[in-house]
Amino acid sequence: MDQFAKWLFLRCCSHFCETLGCLLLTAFMVSAPAARSAANPVEVFLIDVNGPISVGAQQHFSEALETARSHDAQLLIIRLDTPGGLVAVTRQIISKILSSNVPVAIYVAPNGARAASAGTYLSYAAHISAMAPGTHLGAATPILMGQPPSPQPLAPSKPADKPSKPTQDSAAEKKVINDAVAYLRALAQLRGRNAEWAEKAVTEAATLTAREAQQEKVIDLLADDVAELLKKIDGKELVTPAGIRTLRTAGLSVKYLEPSWQSQLITIVTDPNVAFILLMIGIYGILFEFWSPGLAGPGIVGAISLVIALMALSALPVNIAGVGLLLLGIAFLVAEAFAPGFGILGLGGIVAFIAGALFLFDPAGADFDLSLAWPVIVGVALTTLVVFAGALAMVVQSRQRAIATGSEELIGMPGEILEWSGGKGRVRVHGEIWAATGAQPLALEPGDRVFITGRDRLTLLVAHST
Repeated sequence: MDQFAKWLFLRCCSHFCETLGCLLLTAFMVSAPAARSAANPVEVFLIDVNGPISVGAQQHFSEALETARSHDAQLLIIRLDTPGGLVAVTRQIISKILSSNVPVAIYVAPNGARAASAGTYLSYAAHISAMAPGTHLGAATPILMGQPPSPQPLAPSKPADKPSKPTQDSAAEKKVINDAVAYLRALAQLRGRNAEWAEKAVTEAATLTAREAQQEKVIDLLADDVAELLKKIDGKELVTPAGIRTLRTAGLSVKYLEPSWQSQLITIVTDPNVAFILLMIGIYGILFEFWSPGLAGPGIVGAISLVIALMALSALPVNIAGVGLLLLGIAFLVAEAFAPGFGILGLGGIVAFIAGALFLFDPAGADFDLSLAWPVIVGVALTTLVVFAGALAMVVQSRQRAIATGSEELIGMPGEILEWSGGKGRVRVHGEIWAATGAQPLALEPGDRVFITGRDRLTLLVAHST
């Protein structure tokens, strides 16, 4: 009985120790992340966006925002210097900012940087908007039909002393401007910034320096560098989709995020000039493969370039009329290569090609200059002219060259009679022995010289050589 009681006591102690150990292990696992978080302050992430707001910039921002979310970062800073950007891309980035639980700060820097057009929209949309001294923002008027923005407001606030000239703005242009005004005013009201000046930035292309922007309450603060920015916003309360968030940025480390190779590649290929050159390389490669089947190299390079170019063009605002003119110009040049002489088709092809390059991209899809560089247009046009002129020369030479293969090669060639009887016999031509008959009754002897006048299947027609 004593042994049974001892065994029961030890068994109960064992179960108790196992249960206690499990509880302690669970408590350690739950508290470990909090301990690590306290030991390592949550970082602030920083990215640079220099140049137009393009598809590559959107990719870089999306990757950085996802990284900030996964690390539960206090803040994501976008150090911005841009002349503008693609309208669709800008709206997508703003949508991500508005739905982000991680606060996003737009910091226009370094000295001399600007946040023009699309940059102004991003500054209004950000949770924190800051600028470095010597920077400026504004000029947010949409570019309409490739024309420069009009500095005149949509409606004058008071009667003018002189009768104003009739406006040339169409209903479609007014619709675009009114939409831009409403969009920027909505962002200003959401973030508590100057909505009246936002309207001027669109309708009058107004601009402000960094100090003026702070005085007009267009931005939140000025900061010489990122460290001063973090110090000034420490303790600031921000509204996010997850609720009110208080920033604790003093003393936090800043981690710079380099753009991934995917973002860099997208940035390169979506440059209008690069996309246009890739498109032409793709077309040249496919045409060379058709002209010289079996080379494989031009076809492979052309196919890869064409796919990349089409991917880039799908991300850019393309004018269908420009694409049509490009294809029409190439078709004219191809037709000229197979027609005798260099005439109206070739000239029309060059004109259509240059016109297509000029109108390839739709300016209404961006608020910065999307047109191709003139050196690129002229260079590609001259290259196209040289390529198809070379093709034309090869076609002309091939037509003038003597036939080197087939039955037609035998016509006119000399031969030697080997046997002859009854108007028929055998003849040696070009090292081969053929059956032969006279084109008319001939009296020939072995060794006589003849020439070929025709062929009937495997029998040659010969005539006496004089």
